[in-house]
Amino acid sequence: MTQSTSEGTNGPNEVRSGAILLVCVLIGGYVISQFFRNSITVIAPDLARELALEATTLSLLASVYYLSFALVQIPLGMAIDRYGARIAMIVTLLVLIVGTFWFVFARGYGDLVAARLVIGIGCSSLLMAPLAIYAERFPPRQFATMAGIHIGAGNIGTLMATAPLAHGAATIGWRGSFFIAGLFACLMTVLIYCFVTESSTARQQRRARAESLPQLLAGIGAVMRIPHFWMIFCVAAMTYPSFAAILALWAGPWMAHVYDMPLETRGGYLLALVAAQIVGLFAWGGTDRLFRSYSIPVALGLVLGAVMLAIPALFALPRGWLLAYLVLCGLAFGFSPVLTAHGRSLFPQALIGRGLALINIGSIGGVFIQQMVTGLVMAQFETRLVDGAQVYPEVAYRTAFGVLAAEVAFALLLYWRVKDTHPDRIA
Repeated sequence: MTQSTSEGTNGPNEVRSGAILLVCVLIGGYVISQFFRNSITVIAPDLARELALEATTLSLLASVYYLSFALVQIPLGMAIDRYGARIAMIVTLLVLIVGTFWFVFARGYGDLVAARLVIGIGCSSLLMAPLAIYAERFPPRQFATMAGIHIGAGNIGTLMATAPLAHGAATIGWRGSFFIAGLFACLMTVLIYCFVTESSTARQQRRARAESLPQLLAGIGAVMRIPHFWMIFCVAAMTYPSFAAILALWAGPWMAHVYDMPLETRGGYLLALVAAQIVGLFAWGGTDRLFRSYSIPVALGLVLGAVMLAIPALFALPRGWLLAYLVLCGLAFGFSPVLTAHGRSLFPQALIGRGLALINIGSIGGVFIQQMVTGLVMAQFETRLVDGAQVYPEVAYRTAFGVLAAEVAFALLLYWRVKDTHPDRIA
């Protein structure tokens, strides 16, 4: 841990305890973001039945979160570099609270879409702001590990959006479940206000820069001109979004339509998928130090990810194999912290907020695009009406998996051209 973690004359144990508390509170905020990001897939068939939604309208409801999330990343990155990560998180969390209760009391599809847009803005800082804090407080060699811990533990929120949400929706309804989520958002806002502080070093450096709006905008251009930035951006836009299109939207309907699974069974299988991803995030997070390279673990992850998406595109998976497949898929796509660390290594400290935010535009904006594209792919196939819901044939899902597998394979080809900037390679 760098010296900026410590303040004044605090002893090592006090500094360590403060760092642990800081990380736990930051993870708690990210739990909220992950819950809302992935909460549609479990209740998608029920929403489709209640509101007579088709694939395109359902994919829009899921994906508008990612659209608004991505659109605010540039001003968010500027705000982090100018005003600090803590202020950015508090402001956006207040927006999240408004969006959550709007969603709870929505009267129709239009309200749900608008509320999801606001929720996306509210969650926009809960990954990038903590990563900016880790970049300032921890050495570069530890960044991938810290990112893996943050993203992995934060996926408790994704876990909560599977079987627990399915159980909640079946007992108190989806509105009651989201009301509880709104109360948790209120709690985390208070905790972040009380326990997340800016180090004196970071505060002094930020105030010394005191960038004007033109200077902040110029910093965006400086990030875009950094060598290999656009390659990392494109890879980010095609990897996690491909996995998220399955996890956050189509896995639930796929299991319902192809395997005729009830709600709670789908929730349990999604729980296994997310649990495997969490294990993968922790496992992949330290592989850059094991290989002393960013490129080796990321390239390996891309190969595994493309293979896992290609399997259901090429083969009709027996129901008995489905759980094992989902677990392996979750493990394969846990390499995103290493890709994020590779991107972070490109940026000087003064541009960390804007640099990470721009890469996140690729990642989150890519989810919006992937969900809309796969929705359009699915819409090309004829459906049948079952219990008032549109049911898509297996070939529609196999085609969607195939499109996503091809994109991850293309991302691997792009990534081969990116220079490995791991500290052990350039030291």
